[in-house]
Amino acid sequence: MSAPPSVVQTSVSHALARNRLGPFAIGSAIASSVAPLTVITLVVPLALAATGLLGFPIAILAVAGLLMIYAVGYLAMARHIPNAGAFYAYVAHGLGRPFGVGTSWFALATYNSFQLCCYGAFSAAIGAPLLSDWLGFDVHWFIPAVLAWALVAILGANEVKVAGYMLVVLVVAETALVALYSLAIMLAPGFTFSGAAINVTDLSGSALGVLIVLGATSFAGIEQSVVYIEESKDPKRTIPVATYVTIAVIGAAYALASWVQISAAGPQPVDRASAEGADLFFNQAAVMLGQGSITLGKILLGTGTFAAMLAFHNAITRYTFALGREGVLPRVLGRTTIKGAPRNASLAQTGLALVVLIVFAVAGWDPLVQLFYWGSTTGGLGVLLLYTLTSIAVIAFFARERHGESLWQRRIAPLLATVVLLVVAYLAVDNLAGLFGVTPGTGPARIVPLALVAIFAAGTAWGLILQRTRPEVYEGIGRGARSATASTSGLSAIL
Repeated sequence: MSAPPSVVQTSVSHALARNRLGPFAIGSAIASSVAPLTVITLVVPLALAATGLLGFPIAILAVAGLLMIYAVGYLAMARHIPNAGAFYAYVAHGLGRPFGVGTSWFALATYNSFQLCCYGAFSAAIGAPLLSDWLGFDVHWFIPAVLAWALVAILGANEVKVAGYMLVVLVVAETALVALYSLAIMLAPGFTFSGAAINVTDLSGSALGVLIVLGATSFAGIEQSVVYIEESKDPKRTIPVATYVTIAVIGAAYALASWVQISAAGPQPVDRASAEGADLFFNQAAVMLGQGSITLGKILLGTGTFAAMLAFHNAITRYTFALGREGVLPRVLGRTTIKGAPRNASLAQTGLALVVLIVFAVAGWDPLVQLFYWGSTTGGLGVLLLYTLTSIAVIAFFARERHGESLWQRRIAPLLATVVLLVVAYLAVDNLAGLFGVTPGTGPARIVPLALVAIFAAGTAWGLILQRTRPEVYEGIGRGARSATASTSGLSAIL
């Protein structure tokens, strides 16, 4: 089929750039979302201080194993539904279009929680302190936040390959630093590994739900490999390789580095984490590497956190693009530049980020606790629930037809993952107060679950409204480039 004149002449299209990303590029993008140095220096000590639980390393290994099993069905479905909307598209095909739309809204809220929280970490823990030291006067956290926001806006609005080069460099640098500093801490006089940090009894009762959410928070972004499926080279090979290798490498790095950090904190690691916070890991490494290592660590923590906010920005942009392309959101969001960059969706997310930063600054809220920790924890709970919902959708999808997948891929692995995820999700929701470090029934322990349920319900209701008022859009939900509304825009001709 030849392309209509409108497609040939316009400077925008409805297709993401093809054949841009290989396994290493995609692995770097999702590893940047995971942000190794950010997790070790911020999530670990803040989680220790808020929950008092030491079992972070064993929780990381448990989540890594669970994700390996979950990815089997998730990636099998990706082979049949190549869509930048991932969670949204899979639930739409497995459980119905209205639930798919609800999932899309839920996913956008979850990823925005992660992306926006990065501004809090970057500004409060790194940007403002370093700028204050260098300039000789106090710098408000909003200043470095806006500088980072402007750079994300520029990079996010352009071709993904441009940001990809930066992500590769930054994620390699921060991962190398985590390994180097962990080794230095282990070589310090008197260092011994703590048995309490790997005690499997911590993965029981109410602590299980809390620790698994913290683990899910640390791995958030691993599932984003399929978000880039339309832009990948040889997606049937590229996506699985990027996913499994990243889970294994990041899981091993997290487990070892967090174990080292907790062990080196002495007999009262919770007290020391509360007192030193984000400086704990760097202070421990400085015993062997000197004070200069603290400054270097903070600089790379800043660049790593920036990489995370850029990676999540790109993921959010592609979700928004997928919804706009199908007409679920305003169609203007489903357009790309001639080089395949979803610029309109990127600008929309950039605008939202600026509004949130202004609100936090004007209200005087704590960017490290209320924006970073609460935001990342909300995202961790959200992504855990998304895993659970998608795993159920995978079972339902393959129950109708085998689609050439093995019994392990279409039934056994998804069932195992779903059972475990349902149990853990229940425990997480039941123990939200411990997760956020607040009194039960107050603050985020009350607001977060209500907000997430409301967002999912509103999205599902919007899907039902589309069914009655815009049936041509409704029929295309979850079909991506092959939806009827995308076809009318000339996309089918491109494909």
